[in-house]
Amino acid sequence: MIDIEKLSAQYREELLGNVVPFWLNRSQDRECGGYFTCLTREGDVFDTDKFVWLQCRQVWWFAYIYNKIEKRQEWLDCAVQGAEFLRRYGHDGSLNWYFSLTREGKPLICPYNIFSYTFAAMAFGQLSLATGNEEYADIARKTYDLILQRFDNPKSVWNKEVSGGRSLKGFGLPMIMCNLTLEIEHLIDSEALSSTVEICLNEIFNVFWRPELGIIVENVNRDGTLSDSFEGRLLNPGHAIEAMWFVMDLGSRFGHPEWISNAVEIAIRMYDIGWDSKYGGIYYFIDRCGYPPQQLEWDQKLWWVHLETLICMLKGYALTGSKECLERFEQVHDYSWSHFKDPEYPEWYGYLNRQGEVLLPLKGGKWKGCFHVPRALYQCWKTLEKLER
Repeated sequence: MIDIEKLSAQYREELLGNVVPFWLNRSQDRECGGYFTCLTREGDVFDTDKFVWLQCRQVWWFAYIYNKIEKRQEWLDCAVQGAEFLRRYGHDGSLNWYFSLTREGKPLICPYNIFSYTFAAMAFGQLSLATGNEEYADIARKTYDLILQRFDNPKSVWNKEVSGGRSLKGFGLPMIMCNLTLEIEHLIDSEALSSTVEICLNEIFNVFWRPELGIIVENVNRDGTLSDSFEGRLLNPGHAIEAMWFVMDLGSRFGHPEWISNAVEIAIRMYDIGWDSKYGGIYYFIDRCGYPPQQLEWDQKLWWVHLETLICMLKGYALTGSKECLERFEQVHDYSWSHFKDPEYPEWYGYLNRQGEVLLPLKGGKWKGCFHVPRALYQCWKTLEKLER
C-alpha cells in the first residue's frame, strides 16, 4: 500500500522547490515580455521564438497557483507580464491567436491552430479571477465564443483539406473543451456550459470511444464512422487517458458518478493497450490494426503522456477506490520519477527513447513548456491530500 502522506509531500516539494522556481527564474523575458520556452537541461535559452499556446499555458499556470496555493506577488506579476505580451502581440486584433511569434512579438505562423485559442481562453479566464480585470475576462469570453464557432472546422480558412476528399474530425477539441469549460465556468452562462459539456461528452463516449474495439481513436470520418487510413487508425493512449481525468472532473462537478466509472474503465483499457511490457512506459502512438504507424516517434516515451496518466489513475482511485487504478498509478509513478526527473538540474526531461534513455536533454522547447509537469505535480499533491483526509 502506498504511503499517502509521504507521496503527498514528495509531489508538493518537487513542485514548489524545484519546478515552479525553474520557470519563474529561467523563462521570463524581462526585456520583451512573455516567456522563453526553449531551455537547455541547465535552463539556458537556446531559441527565442515564442509559441502562443505555451505562452498562454504559462500565464494560466502562474495565475492558477496564485489563486489556488498562495497569493504570492511574484507569481501574479509573472502571469500578468505574459498576458500583457499576448494581449499586444498574440492575436491579429480580432482575437485570432497566432501559433508563433518572434521574441519581440512579430507573428511568424498564422492562427490555424485552435489550441492557441483554447489556452488563451484558459489563461485570460484564470487571470481574470486573480486580478478582477474585466478586459481579461472579456478576452476569455470572446475567445471561447470563437472556439465554439470553429468547432466543426477548427482550422477555419487555414484548412488545407481538398473539398470532397477525406474529411476527418479529431478527438483533441472535444477533449480539451471538457477541461476549458470548467476552467472558465465563472465567465459563461449555465445554459452554454451544459450544452457544451453535453456535446463534448457525446463526442467522447459515442463517437471516439469504440466499445466494439475497446479503444478511443484519434480521428474519425465526419459522419462518425471509422476511417481506414493512417490518421483513422491512430491511437494516442496518453491523449485518451488525459481526457478521462477531465471527464472525472466533470462527473464530480455535476454529480454524475456514471461518467466517472465510464472514464475509469476507459482509462484502464487505454493504459493497458499503451503500456510497453518489454521496456516499461507508455507508447506515444499506436496503429489500431497493428500496422507500422506513420509517426517515426511512435515508440518514444514522452513526459506529458506519463504525467497525465499519473493524474488520471490517482483521481480514479480517489473517486472510486479502484485497485486497478492504484496499481497503474504506482507503476507509472515509479517509471516517471526514475526516468523523467533530472537528478542534477531542475525540471524534468521530456523525451526518452523506447528503452527509457534520455533522447533530448532539453527542459523546454516548441511543445514542452510550463504546463504538464507542474500541473501534474499539483493535481497529484492535492488528490493525495484528499486521500490523507
